[in-house]
Amino acid sequence: MVLNPVISKLSGKLVVLASASPRRLEILRNAGLRFEVVPSWFKETLDKRLFKSPQEYAVETAKQKALEVARRMPFKHLKTPDIVIGADTIVTVDGLILEKPVDKDDAYRMLSRLSGKEHSVFTGVAIVLCHEKENEEIDYQLIDFYEETKVKFADLSEDMLWEYINSGEPMDKAGGYGIQALGGMLVEFVHGDFLNVVGFPLNHFCKQLDLIYNRCPFSSDEESASVELHHNSSHTTLIESQHSSKLPPQSTHSPIIFTKDNLSSSPRSNSPPGSQTHQKSPSVKRKGSESEVGESSRTLVNSLSKHTDKREIQGSNHTLPTMTSRGQLIEFNVTEHEDSEPKKEDLQQIIQLMDGFKASKALFTASKMGVFDLLQRKPGLDAAQVAQEIKAAVKGTEGLLGACVSLGLLQSKEKSSQRPVYKNTDLATRYLWSDSPFSLHGYIQHCNETLWPLFSHLESAVREGTNQHERAFGKKANDLFQDTYYNNQSVKLRFMNAMHSIAKVTGKAVATAFDLSSYKTACDLGGCTGAIAYELTKAHPEMSVTVFDLPEVVEMSEHFHPSHTDNRVSFVAGDFFKDELPKADLYILARILHDWPDEKVHILLKKIGDACTPGCAVLLAETMLDGQTAYSALQGLNMLAQTEGMERTESQYADLLSKHGFGDTRVVRTMNFLDAFLAVKM
Repeated sequence: MVLNPVISKLSGKLVVLASASPRRLEILRNAGLRFEVVPSWFKETLDKRLFKSPQEYAVETAKQKALEVARRMPFKHLKTPDIVIGADTIVTVDGLILEKPVDKDDAYRMLSRLSGKEHSVFTGVAIVLCHEKENEEIDYQLIDFYEETKVKFADLSEDMLWEYINSGEPMDKAGGYGIQALGGMLVEFVHGDFLNVVGFPLNHFCKQLDLIYNRCPFSSDEESASVELHHNSSHTTLIESQHSSKLPPQSTHSPIIFTKDNLSSSPRSNSPPGSQTHQKSPSVKRKGSESEVGESSRTLVNSLSKHTDKREIQGSNHTLPTMTSRGQLIEFNVTEHEDSEPKKEDLQQIIQLMDGFKASKALFTASKMGVFDLLQRKPGLDAAQVAQEIKAAVKGTEGLLGACVSLGLLQSKEKSSQRPVYKNTDLATRYLWSDSPFSLHGYIQHCNETLWPLFSHLESAVREGTNQHERAFGKKANDLFQDTYYNNQSVKLRFMNAMHSIAKVTGKAVATAFDLSSYKTACDLGGCTGAIAYELTKAHPEMSVTVFDLPEVVEMSEHFHPSHTDNRVSFVAGDFFKDELPKADLYILARILHDWPDEKVHILLKKIGDACTPGCAVLLAETMLDGQTAYSALQGLNMLAQTEGMERTESQYADLLSKHGFGDTRVVRTMNFLDAFLAVKM
């Protein structure tokens, strides 16, 4: 059972995972699902005494996580998701729920209890389908289920227990172990879904999606209907058309031990207080592979999102043999007849890719020549007037303006018996006008003057695996910053402008990605102009931030300070590879680690780790490669051509940080230039 039968139905939908668990992210991404991560703010403190069994507690926690994100996003993120996925994994043994250990002694107690015994791992999963109505209200449909897997531990010696605990792996995992890593050596056997123990029951989840999108039609009636699917000790309930305003507040309570009598699987006829589950008639039982339901409203679930792709692409597969130069017979699998017409949409996509460099250079040129600044000051000029102002030929200016119109950067308007006149679009005013608060003008100039020449040698970068500064600029960069960006005043200012542009656009998203209220002092290493530091102090009024950067950067940073300087932001000169770091509760590394290879990253992380006490944290702002968006994939090539470093995946960053005592990692995809990654010193 895989996601392929439903993946096309999810194409174009905004799918959200209400969890920052790296393990769940990896499982779902490996299955081919594209989604955004928005961690839930729901506090996992439900009163376990209100639940008949531990699986009900896991399901209810998953529901509250998913519903909190589904309700928050339209107001906080200004967008409504199509699907929100929530999950909660718990370990139970001898009637006790084992959650994440609070310290090494707690981990020892947990693992000692599991030694030589069989225990159960339950994952509760909730899928919330969101439907925007014409009156701007939102209806929610909720599908929830759980999966149980039995795990048997070997008899563990004291030495093995403490060796595993001292590895640091147990500290952020339910039950105190990770079966997919070192914890696997503790396990004698697993009965059931292995991935369920890792953190997400992929097989059962796929079956649910298949049921929702391919097989099970739902009633469009406003009344709730329920669907029960009994499979592998699991139980599923569907709530349809539940209005957002009727959702009760979250419940917060204290833990309790379950008795063995309560550990058996049973339908949840009585939901605990705070539950969103309503079971009303008619009830539909799924028997075997067929659902005993009518065809009354199959379109409801498949049309919840206005983004649903209604195109059905069909074609016959043909296998064509061909011969290689060495006489080997190989086969190509094609989806079109040899004499069929090429698809227009395929050709259009290829043409856009081939012409992409032209669009980029048109943007760079118009920005460098001041077209957008000119038309912001004097909208309504014709091509001849623009040419006179920017000191260019009329013919060339006409071509450049026409290209910018086609790219949606300028608007043109015909006047009777006159030439067309031009003005900026809203997009250009917001991001291309150099005085806009969110202007990317500085970064665009960096792309034109530095990245464009480097990318012209991309083939050499790919073949050699090294940056191309020597080919592009005629000199080798032993130190990227001292030899390239800071070797003269104009280049240094241009680079700082570029970094300031990106930081201004991304700063708020990074600063608000996590609740950082517990951190009172922060140090922004390589913080350049302080743009992110100022956003952090805006978002967290109790925080003060020290920007730590090279002396030549600190000297120039005052040119970028806001008009009303925040005295909670200070600047200290130094080299974070050589000098002692300022003391702080939180260290920020925004677009820093990607500049360096692993060996240099470890030098810096060791210094940070040594400066941190337990509870301190590191906040990374980087482009994570896991999602493989167009931006992240191309940014990976950018780093290849430009630096000795690289872009990395979430798991690679987690692995680097774990070697210096950081764990409890959380990731938020901001859908901006940079993703946010938080790791806590254990």
